[in-house]
Amino acid sequence: MVNAPWPVVVLSLGILALYAIQARLPFLVDLYAFSPGQLVRGEYAGLVTSQFLHGGWPHALMNAAFILAFGAPVSRFFGPRLAGAVGFFLFYLLCGVLAAVGFAAMHWGQEAAMVGASGAASGLMGAAARLIGGRGEVGPMFSQAVTGMGLAWIVVNVIMAFTGGMLLPGAGEAGVAWEAHLAGFAAGVVLIQPLGWLARR
Repeated sequence: MVNAPWPVVVLSLGILALYAIQARLPFLVDLYAFSPGQLVRGEYAGLVTSQFLHGGWPHALMNAAFILAFGAPVSRFFGPRLAGAVGFFLFYLLCGVLAAVGFAAMHWGQEAAMVGASGAASGLMGAAARLIGGRGEVGPMFSQAVTGMGLAWIVVNVIMAFTGGMLLPGAGEAGVAWEAHLAGFAAGVVLIQPLGWLARR
């Protein structure tokens, strides 16, 4: 945490600060959560706004820690300049959007609400895997780091798909959007190369 680049720290602390506001204004979930049915109606704002809402303090804390862990190498890759910070935030948001689209594809038209930053955080995990495989630069898409972390993430999410929120503290009866996690990871693996190239130039 001490050595994390400032965009990662801002993002992690921002998630906690926004949840503190959400906890006092619970109606925000009804207004800004994402559901696949929104895409059918041509509503797209929830693809972004849902990334800044969470189901409870444990949910928000876990995602903040996840971003802190996997966001640091990605932010360093994008670079310390303003363009690098902007590129990092856009990369994060785009991974979250594609994660939500992946969830919607599996639940098309349904009104089940989804909130949380875990899809975008999974994108950071996928990008970090490619950077590990390339020793700080973008490595092969199917390097040992990518396939190893990817398979481990698939196993974890298959377990969560069958157990729901039972294994997650504070989840209660809420389900886990495992489809968004896997779609986000895939988005991070693919997008780190083109978006990193643009930001660094």
